Amino acid sequence: MNFEFFIARRYLFAKKSHHAINIISGISVLGVAVATMAMVVTLSVFNGFQDLVADLFTAFDPELKVTPMDGQTVSAKDTALLRLSKNDMVEVYTPVLEGQALVLQEGRQQVVTIKGVADNITKQTHIEDILYGDGSFCLHADVLEYGVLGIQLAQQLGLPAFFENPLQVYAPKRGERVNIGNPLSSFNHDELQSPGVVFMVRQAKYDAHYILTSLQFAQRIFDRQGRVSSVELKLKDGINTEKAKEALQAGLGKRFKVEDRYEQQNEVFSIMRIEKFISYIFLSFILLVACFNIIGSLSMLMIDKRQDIQTLRSLGATDSQICTIFRLEGHIISLAGALLGLVLGAVLCLVQQEYGIVTMGDSDGNFIIEAYPVSVYLTDILLVLATVLAVGWLAIWYPVKYLAGKILD
Repeated sequence: MNFEFFIARRYLFAKKSHHAINIISGISVLGVAVATMAMVVTLSVFNGFQDLVADLFTAFDPELKVTPMDGQTVSAKDTALLRLSKNDMVEVYTPVLEGQALVLQEGRQQVVTIKGVADNITKQTHIEDILYGDGSFCLHADVLEYGVLGIQLAQQLGLPAFFENPLQVYAPKRGERVNIGNPLSSFNHDELQSPGVVFMVRQAKYDAHYILTSLQFAQRIFDRQGRVSSVELKLKDGINTEKAKEALQAGLGKRFKVEDRYEQQNEVFSIMRIEKFISYIFLSFILLVACFNIIGSLSMLMIDKRQDIQTLRSLGATDSQICTIFRLEGHIISLAGALLGLVLGAVLCLVQQEYGIVTMGDSDGNFIIEAYPVSVYLTDILLVLATVLAVGWLAIWYPVKYLAGKILD
C-alpha cells in the first residue's frame, strides 16, 4: 500500500485529540454528499421532463424525417426518394406535404398548417393513441376528404369532435396576385369533412395549428400535384436509429437532410439542454462551497498532527510526501461524500419513480402527469462523480500547500 495513502487513511478514521475535528470531518462528508445528491436529483428531473416531452412527440413525429435542404417541395418520384422507399432498413415510407392555409367555419377563421399524409400514417406513428371522439381516424372516402383537427384548434373554431357542416379551406393560388375586386378568386377552395375525432399531442405547436388530411387533398389545395415537402420514415425493428440516419444521409447526399425526433424538435430540446447545463453550473458552485468545509477540517487536522509531522520528517518523509498525505485525506473525504451522495440521489430518484412522492400540484387534471418525472442516466452519474472529484481537487490543492508551508517552516 502506498505510504501516503496508508497514513491518510489512518488519519481519517483514527481518534483525534480534539473531538471537534471528527465532527467537522463528518460535516464535510455530509456537505459534499448533500451537494452531490442535489446534482443527481436535479439532472435526473431534467432527464425525466426531456423523456416525457419526447414521448409526447412520439405519437406525432416520425422516427426519421427527410426534407429538402432548400426547404422547397420535391417530386414524389425523385430518384433519391424512390431508392429510399426500397431501402432494407425502412419499414414504412410516408410522403408528406405541408403548407399554410386559411380555414373558415361559421364566421370564425384561423390560419392553420395543413399536413397531407399518405394512408399508411397509422403504421408510421401512434396517431390513433391520441385521438378523442366517437368517430374513427379517416383521411378520405370516395369523393369525400376528411380533416382531423388538433383539439385546441377545434376549440378556437368552436367545433366539437364531430361537426356537420364541412370546414372551408382556402389557400393562395400559385403565381397569382390577389384580386382586390374579388379576393376569393385568387384562392383555391375546398372542403374538409369531420371524421368525428380530434387529436391531442399536448403541445400547442400541433394541437392549436395542425389539421391532418390526405396527401391528395394537400397537393390539390396547394397546387403541388405530384410534389411532397418531406418524407417520414419508420425503421425496421432492431435497426439503430443513429446509424441508420448516418447511412441514409450518406445515400441521399447534400440535397436532403435526415432528422431524428430530437432534431425535428430542436428548439424545444435545445432550451431544455441549456436549462440543464445552467443548473449543473450553479450546483457545481454550491458543491465548491461545500468543499470549503474540507479545508477547515484539514487545517485543524494538520495543527493537531503537528508532532506527527515532525516525527515523519525525522523518519525521512519529505515535505512533498507530507503535503500529499493531507491532500489524499481531502480526496478521501470528497470521494466518500460523492459516493454517499450518488447512492442517496439514486435512491431518491428510484423512490420518486416508483411512488411519485413529489407531486406537480394539488388539483387533478391540471398537469399531464401527477408527479415530477425522473430518469437516471449513467452518463450523468459519471459526470457528477467526475465533477465532485475535480472540484474537490481544486478546493484542496492550494490551501493544503499553503497550510503545509506554514506548519513545516
